[in-house]
Amino acid sequence: MENFDIERCNCTIIHEDIVNKVKEHMPPDESLYDLAELFKVFGDTTRIKILWALTESEMCVCDIAALLNMTQSAISHQLRALKSARLVKSRKSGKIVFYSLNDLHVKQIFKQGFVHVNENKGE
Repeated sequence: MENFDIERCNCTIIHEDIVNKVKEHMPPDESLYDLAELFKVFGDTTRIKILWALTESEMCVCDIAALLNMTQSAISHQLRALKSARLVKSRKSGKIVFYSLNDLHVKQIFKQGFVHVNENKGE
């Protein structure tokens, strides 16, 4: 079994100026909790596929279901989670409900994450 050592600080001096500076800029716990919950939503491959599709075009549930070869019920379930996290929005046109990304921030978060996971794949 491999031994993974964690680097530890061997100093006995606390860098109080750094700690205080960071503490001043640390968001409230509630905001950090909300951010963690947002990132949990990105932790499901189906939701990622739906978000990817919605970066390309506004779509209805049946179109997303056909694209991902899934049931409309399964897609609706995931869309509820995405809507609850304010990542997608809906609009009704007659009897059809179309889904799209909630705003430009969602597209930026999603695309930036995609760039990050692909930046070192060639190594």
